[in-house]
Amino acid sequence: MKRSTKALCLAVFTAVMTTAGGAPVAPAATAAASDAFPDTPPAPGPVPKLTVPTPFAQTLANGLQLISVQRTGLPLVTAQLVLRSGGEMDPPRLAGLADLTANLLTRGAAGRTAPQIAASAEALGGSLTAAAGWDESALGITVTTPRLPQALDLLADVVRRPAFSAAELKRAQTEAIDDLRLMLSRPTALASLVATRGVFGDGAYGHSRNGTPASIARITRSDVQQLHRTLYRPDNAILILTGDIAPDRARQLAQASFGDWRKPAAPLPVKPAGEAASRLPAIVLIDQHGAGQAGVVVAHAAPSRSDAGYYVGMVANAVLGGSYSARLNEEIRIKRGLSYGASSRLEPMSDAGLWLAAAQTRNPSAPQVVDLMLGQFTRLGHSRVSGPELAARKATLIGNYGRRLETTDGLAAQVAELAIYGIDLRQIGDYAERVQAVTPKQVEAYARKHLDVDDSKVVVVGDATQFAAALRKAHPQARLLEAKALDLDSPGLLPAATAKK
Repeated sequence: MKRSTKALCLAVFTAVMTTAGGAPVAPAATAAASDAFPDTPPAPGPVPKLTVPTPFAQTLANGLQLISVQRTGLPLVTAQLVLRSGGEMDPPRLAGLADLTANLLTRGAAGRTAPQIAASAEALGGSLTAAAGWDESALGITVTTPRLPQALDLLADVVRRPAFSAAELKRAQTEAIDDLRLMLSRPTALASLVATRGVFGDGAYGHSRNGTPASIARITRSDVQQLHRTLYRPDNAILILTGDIAPDRARQLAQASFGDWRKPAAPLPVKPAGEAASRLPAIVLIDQHGAGQAGVVVAHAAPSRSDAGYYVGMVANAVLGGSYSARLNEEIRIKRGLSYGASSRLEPMSDAGLWLAAAQTRNPSAPQVVDLMLGQFTRLGHSRVSGPELAARKATLIGNYGRRLETTDGLAAQVAELAIYGIDLRQIGDYAERVQAVTPKQVEAYARKHLDVDDSKVVVVGDATQFAAALRKAHPQARLLEAKALDLDSPGLLPAATAKK
């Protein structure tokens, strides 16, 4: 591939620089060729037709929900065991417990050590993955169809009979703390965590889902065991099988591996509210002294996943910052060169959502980037998106969605999202039509309602000596904090008396 590319480039270069007789090309001819090169991208092509098999849902006697999606043609099946609980169930001061518990599942279970579990998965041609998000915890594996029974038995052992050994817990904590310290040294990552706390306050979504160095260190083996006993139960779980598997066969295998999983007599705990009052001001500046760049984040509360305007929100975010060609990157990177990339994401959850935009820039440019972000939020809610711009962003959304569904694990992930939030499973095949139906008027109304600048939370992390004065002049209510003094497990980050005035 590299050799043929070089040959092609050389041929093109030679053709441009010389005529058939070897003489240099005339300047006029070069100019004409340059003028003929298009300076605008082509219009989006026709919307692809997404053909997705309808998921088939069943429920075992113990309450385990079973969802299968049959896709023939390739002898592969992805099996995911998904809980309807995740980081929102972390107890106070134990942020990251759900994620740490999920991580520990593969590190010893049913008499097998972590290496033995990994070897068992590899012998089946797959590998086990486990993690917790908001509102879900999941463990999955992809194998060839003949090996699915053994894979499900392995999955059942790991989910139902984890060892949670003290040695593996200590190892997992050490790794998690190292990862968190590295992550929190990055200005944009720290700014995102603080902005999320600013939006959700004391609510269940306000803390760090991955934990903090302090919270991870506080977790004990009994904490992990208690969370597993409380949440890992069949009536809180969904088994998803996608690929070369028929519904009848799916039920037979699910019954064999999970049918004797008993439902506890105690009811499931009630989920805490995701959003609560915030103790943080609208603008927070964090001095990470000596940081080479500043992380700029602007966040807003958003509707839940079950909101009727979900698809309008997805399109609105695609226009704002969902791709390289979206408005934030256009204004901040392409036009002004202030960042290597600016983007936004819309993350709807069970009873709340988060709309967050982020960019990393030079410290002195942080005030300008803040103004550009807020300006784009205002623009989206007070002017109509043009037809061509909207069509391009819709094409990006639909194309990305289609690519995710090409693999069995991508298909399983999409089914899991619908199932966790109680969305009609048939919507998996309606995505393109629902996105295409969104109008410019709907996008404007949605952004005006959910991106009001007065309701935004702005966080800037970096060397504050280079941007704090300018930002505090423009925003006198801004609060300046020292990065080293932060208590990331506290809704207020640290006592007010220790903050800089």
